[in-house]
Amino acid sequence: MATKRDYYEILGIDKKASQDDIKKAYRKMAMQYHPDRNKAPDAEEKFKEISEAYAVLSDQNKRQQYDQFGHAGIDMRYSQEDIFRGAAPDIEDILRDFGIGGFGGGFGRGRGGSIFDIFFGGEGRREGPRRGSDLLYELAIDLQDAAFGKTVNLEVPRTEKCDTCGGSGAKPGTSPKTCPTCHGSGQVSRTQNTPFGRFMTTTTCGTCKGRGEIIDSPCPTCHGSGMVQKRRKIEVKIPPGVDTGSRLRVPGEGEAGERGAPPGDLYVEIYVKPHPVFTREDNNLIMEATVSFTQAALGDEIIVPTLDGKIEMKIPPGTQNGQVFRLKGKGIPGLHMPGKGDQLVRIKVDVPTKLNDRQKQLLREFAEISGEKRSKGIFEKVKERI
Repeated sequence: MATKRDYYEILGIDKKASQDDIKKAYRKMAMQYHPDRNKAPDAEEKFKEISEAYAVLSDQNKRQQYDQFGHAGIDMRYSQEDIFRGAAPDIEDILRDFGIGGFGGGFGRGRGGSIFDIFFGGEGRREGPRRGSDLLYELAIDLQDAAFGKTVNLEVPRTEKCDTCGGSGAKPGTSPKTCPTCHGSGQVSRTQNTPFGRFMTTTTCGTCKGRGEIIDSPCPTCHGSGMVQKRRKIEVKIPPGVDTGSRLRVPGEGEAGERGAPPGDLYVEIYVKPHPVFTREDNNLIMEATVSFTQAALGDEIIVPTLDGKIEMKIPPGTQNGQVFRLKGKGIPGLHMPGKGDQLVRIKVDVPTKLNDRQKQLLREFAEISGEKRSKGIFEKVKERI
């Protein structure tokens, strides 16, 4: 049997770490190894390992037992389910803050909305009907929509409560019956005598599969599940300032919960499509404006596009190639802060490649008036140096 690693080592924290430090360490590692985010073959095992460490160290009583007796103090006192039972709601809240834990990658249903589904596959417990799974919808929008916000109507496939049976799973006019084996608990217990004392193990009831109820006459519409698949149109408001990777949470618009349990949430992940003129850096917009040689030398007023429309921008005489001008407040609004970014206009001087004789003569005269000397050929310069 493999030796368990130290819980503090697993989370990369000191034994004197505060509860806040423990939570911060778990949040960081959970984001890295959650199997919905990390597809490595060992990601799920690592996630289980860090979650077990957090479940023990975040509980004062379990932490005290562990600090005094090590893993033996936990293994002899708690079952795996007991270790996670107290910490499960907290772990699920941490994951839900990042939009993971109740759904897989892409768009669709995932692991069922409970940390127990990963560790025990839903076995060995019944805590009433489960909350519905969260859903993830990936939405591509234009830069203008990201800047100004937009209301969109999404068509989301999801499970909903069956209208025929009201979600009970039983044929109208009938009702589910209490399981005679587990008497409605969904679990059966067995006591075992060992050299270390008496231990009780609890497993899922095989008769009702953990539901605590038996349906003799299933609903003809949902076939006893209490839920059906539908496509629902949902209105989502995109706030100004979102960027690629932003996630919007729409409470209660995920999958239906089991037998009256609350539904999951819908998460909308934003992808901002590339713009033909602007690139975005934080809340600033960057663009390139081409001017002629004479415009750069003499100065001019040029027309530049912004997300609000075209405006005039003055460039002073002597503007250099690559020089950047700032248009205050013409960028993207802050998502969680007041004010807007700026628009940065980088000047590109267009040097003519073909000149007629008259243009060449005028440039030579300009050079003479300016006191410029024409550069000598490379071979002449080499001779001078020798």
